[in-house]
Amino acid sequence: MKISARNQLTGRVVAVTLGATTAHVKVDIGGGNVVTSAITNESVAELGLAVGSAVTVVVKSSDVMIAVD
Repeated sequence: MKISARNQLTGRVVAVTLGATTAHVKVDIGGGNVVTSAITNESVAELGLAVGSAVTVVVKSSDVMIAVD
């Protein structure tokens, strides 16, 4: 797979929670860090995602904001 996004993190799926139309997929990227992605249930099925699947998390965003009080 070739992709232009540079922010790629490899990891393993630790949880898949299906909703009415959207699933939440939790990926352990190491060092005690877990990334959660919201994707369609259809995408979960097409990708064959399950706990233990090796995946690449691709982050593509035009804005990333941080706020503090």
